[in-house]
Amino acid sequence: MTGKTLKIKAAKRLQRKRRIRSKISGCATLPRISVFRSNRFISAQAINDEQGVTLAAVHSKTLGLRANIESAQKAAEVFAKTLKDAGINEVTFDRNGFLYHGVVKAFAETLRANEIKF
Repeated sequence: MTGKTLKIKAAKRLQRKRRIRSKISGCATLPRISVFRSNRFISAQAINDEQGVTLAAVHSKTLGLRANIESAQKAAEVFAKTLKDAGINEVTFDRNGFLYHGVVKAFAETLRANEIKF
């Protein structure tokens, strides 16, 4: 891809991210799950936006995983366990400007399968 195309893709993602973040936020009882996907890794964190603190987090690099669907499912299982240990059963999901398919969708569906409600 050319440099111009990459700038347009980044600008479109930032535009989607700002639109999403204007509508959702997290609190202590209902934290926001922010998912980030790069070409190599996936990470997620539960955020309390009122106090500006991270309640729980997971990164595929520390788990020895990559950014594919199978690894996203394994990371989501570990993250769901971390959330349950922290006493969090219900969250809001922030796809962080990424389209809801592939790795992001697999991560979200695995969280739902592990009894984390959105």
